[in-house]
Amino acid sequence: MTVDVRCIDLNSDMGEGFGAWEMGDDSAILDIVSTANVACGFHAGDPHIMARTFALARDKGVAVGAHPAFPDLWGFGRRSMVFSAAEIERLVAYQVGAAQALAAYAGHRLTHVKAHGALGNLTQTDEAVARAVCRAVKAVDPSLTCLVIALGHQARIAAEMGLDTRSEIFADRAYTAAGHLLKRGLPGAVIHDPAEAAARVLRMVRAQALETVDGESLACRIDSVCVHSDTPAAVAIARAVRDALQADGLHIGSWTRSAA
Repeated sequence: MTVDVRCIDLNSDMGEGFGAWEMGDDSAILDIVSTANVACGFHAGDPHIMARTFALARDKGVAVGAHPAFPDLWGFGRRSMVFSAAEIERLVAYQVGAAQALAAYAGHRLTHVKAHGALGNLTQTDEAVARAVCRAVKAVDPSLTCLVIALGHQARIAAEMGLDTRSEIFADRAYTAAGHLLKRGLPGAVIHDPAEAAARVLRMVRAQALETVDGESLACRIDSVCVHSDTPAAVAIARAVRDALQADGLHIGSWTRSAA
C-alpha cells in the first residue's frame, strides 16, 4: 500500500457516554477530526448514543468506525480482563455488528474497527489478542479497515490475513522506549498542553517515527493521529494538532476519502 505522507487522518474516540451520563464534547471534536471511533456499548455507549453519534458524524462528513472494548463500564474499558481468544473474537464481532447496525440506522457507513483501551493495548503486545480481534473483523466484514496502534502485532497480523490496515499514533499519550504507551497514572503519561501535543505530533509525522520518553525515535508508518475526547483539554488539543499539521502543508482527511 502506498502511503500519502502529505495527507493525514485525525481520529478521536467518541460516543463514550452512557444513558444520562455524558463524556466529552463530541460535536466540537467532530468539527475538527476526519474520523470517529464510536463506542459500542461495552466500555461506554448505548443504542441511543451510538445512533446520535453516527448521525452527527454523517452530517459533518466524518468517517466512522467501531470502537470495541472489554465489557468494563465501571473501568471505562481500561482494565485488562481475562478472556480466551475465542471469547475475544465473539466480543469484538458482537460490537462490530452492533456498530454496523446503528450506523446503517443513522444513514452512515462503517469503515473501520479500532480496539479500545486495555483491549487495544493488548493488540500491540499480545499476538493472540491481536489475532482474535483481526479474526473477528474478517469474519464480520473483511472490507473493514483495522486502525491499529503503531509498532504493534496487529498491523502485521491484519496484513497477513488480507485486511486493510492504517497505523495510528496518539497526540496526548507518551511512549516507552519499546514504543508502547506509558501506563496512565505515571508522570507524563498523558499530555495536557495543546502546544506541546501539536509540536510533538508534527515532529513525529514529519519523521514517520515515534518519540519515546527517553528521547529516542522509533521509525513507523503514521497514517492517523488520535486525540482522546475524554481529556479536559481535548478540543483545544485536537484544534492545535489540526492547525499545526495544516500549517505544515498536510491535508487532513480520512483514508476513506483520499482513497476514493
